[in-house]
Amino acid sequence: MNIGNFLDQILFTLESFFQEIGVYIGSLNFSKIGDILLYNQREPLLFSSGAFLFIFLLFMIGYYCLRNKVDKRLLFITLFSYYFFYKSSGFYFFLLFIVTVSDFYIAKRIANRQYAKLWLALSLLIDLGLLAYFKYTNFFVGMVAQMIGNNFQPWDIFLPVGISFYTFKTISYVVDVYRGKIQPMDKLLDYAFYVSFFPTLLAGPITRATDFGPQIRKPLHISREMFAWGVFFIITGLFKKAVISDYISQNFVDRIFDNPTLFSGGEVLLGLYGYCIQIYCDFSGYSDMAIGIALLLGFKIPMNFNAPLTADSMTDFWRRWHISLSTWIRDYVYISLGGNRKGTLHMYLNQMIAMTACGLWHGASLNFIVWGVLHGALVCLHKFWSQTVMKHDKHYHPTGLRRFFSVFITFHVLCFTWLLFRCKDFEGVGVMIKQMFTKFNPSVLPDVFVGYKYVFLLMAFALLTHWIPDSWQRHCVSVLQKGGVLLSAIAITIVIFIIMQVKGSDIQPFIYFQF
Repeated sequence: MNIGNFLDQILFTLESFFQEIGVYIGSLNFSKIGDILLYNQREPLLFSSGAFLFIFLLFMIGYYCLRNKVDKRLLFITLFSYYFFYKSSGFYFFLLFIVTVSDFYIAKRIANRQYAKLWLALSLLIDLGLLAYFKYTNFFVGMVAQMIGNNFQPWDIFLPVGISFYTFKTISYVVDVYRGKIQPMDKLLDYAFYVSFFPTLLAGPITRATDFGPQIRKPLHISREMFAWGVFFIITGLFKKAVISDYISQNFVDRIFDNPTLFSGGEVLLGLYGYCIQIYCDFSGYSDMAIGIALLLGFKIPMNFNAPLTADSMTDFWRRWHISLSTWIRDYVYISLGGNRKGTLHMYLNQMIAMTACGLWHGASLNFIVWGVLHGALVCLHKFWSQTVMKHDKHYHPTGLRRFFSVFITFHVLCFTWLLFRCKDFEGVGVMIKQMFTKFNPSVLPDVFVGYKYVFLLMAFALLTHWIPDSWQRHCVSVLQKGGVLLSAIAITIVIFIIMQVKGSDIQPFIYFQF
């Protein structure tokens, strides 16, 4: 297909799309518009949904009108953020209000240095207590009931979306005040804005007050470069999530994991590769969109992923994957336990505890705990081999053929650990492994590659983009910057056009919403 026909097809699709919108608006029953705007557990306000795009455009109009009125602008975003949370978790947004108000005033008490440890303990009790009740009650009560031989029926406890993310955000603020890294914020509005900032509210990145706080009351200035980077991140995030992740999930990965015994071991292994790419594109796609939206609002958020599938060890992987979480675990768990200050043995023990906590943060099940323990053991094993046996510097990275095999081995080890993430129980993990090692049947793979060619093309594309030089990204942003709003609008339109061609009937929620 030449570029002229391709553009004609896009224009025809857009024309049909807007015609359908006109017919749709004409048929709307505006008496039910309230139902659309109210909480519906099955229809959260996702970045990749058309509803969010429409509401966000209206939001930006109001935001632009308040650009020179700092307090009103901050209040406007904070109220929208609470509405954004309400659309995902209903009236449980009051939990966000509770931890915001309590930690704001507790941090001020801590800053006075009188009974600082007691105030810190109270803050942790409130934050972790709420997280433990809503996320872990059924898990721990169920374990106790099983140990004493009682039959336990899980209680009906709703898990608010994003509770793990904003809880870690508030804890970091209070602990940083306690450690003297920052002074407590003067205004409750500023702190409420920081905690509830909607791009990062539901699935991160987990921002720190040390980075985000100084930006809150700066005069609003969105440079052409910031706008271009924002559009670039939104485009890449949308493509990762709505094209790559959702497509390979619906058309291949879910089929494999739902009924692994119906497929050969080779197909199961390909499905495992697919899930590794799916979860990367899903989560990094959300992070990219969050960073892009924040840039359009005039705020800079640190990167959350750095080509994690090119990691040459599990230690390197955690420097590249979910960076805001891994650095949080390092700074507030590992270092709080003593880090490497008490000798090598304590360092390994602290590393294991930190990674186990990381696993438990992801979910209330033995699968996630074992996943965390396994990752902790793999990180410790790498550190022991690299630093103790081979005497390498902690920043050492292999080169040449050694790097190729290191990346290859790390990728496959990582894929097998994802089994604990995706399978519902250990029995499911065992079935997947048994299929791969006893019924591989490579003769069917050529037909599989042909039958699922688009799935594997997208998987290959996702892997190859890990190796694209940063200079290519900067060049794309430079082109968007020179093209201005018009080129950005065209680029977003093309991505939306592609999404419309490949999307399924249902909107797929982000995987990390369950955490």
